Amino acid sequence: MPTVRDMIRKKGSEVFSILPDATVYEALTFMAKHNIGALLVLRGNKVEGILSERDCARKVDLAGKTSKKTKVSEIMTSKVIYVEAGQQLEECMALMIDKNIRHLPVFDGQKLLGLISVRDVLKEVVEVQRFTISQLEHYITGGGR
Repeated sequence: MPTVRDMIRKKGSEVFSILPDATVYEALTFMAKHNIGALLVLRGNKVEGILSERDCARKVDLAGKTSKKTKVSEIMTSKVIYVEAGQQLEECMALMIDKNIRHLPVFDGQKLLGLISVRDVLKEVVEVQRFTISQLEHYITGGGR
């Protein structure tokens, strides 16, 4: 099974982020523009949190706040769960299911490599399974002899 590093190499390492002092409205506008569901909250190179569309819906609208006046730092998840680049994709999938999260920052030691989504992981796992099935069919039918 491939590692998270393998997936980041294929997917690309672009990380979309926002400052903690930005408004939720700015964050939502940015997410809509880039068609993404979460942003890392960074100050310099330090991850201070993660903000998802779910956070915005539940911690702003349902709490009676407004997105134009609420700061990202007020509603972000500050305890960020992350994975190391060398971890297997199966471990990431299990972690995402267990913690009910959809996005994971990827680190190589102290260096941020990227951000992966549950969709990224599922896509890669399906690709690996298709390859395995293809190889097994090839073996069973005696192809290539």
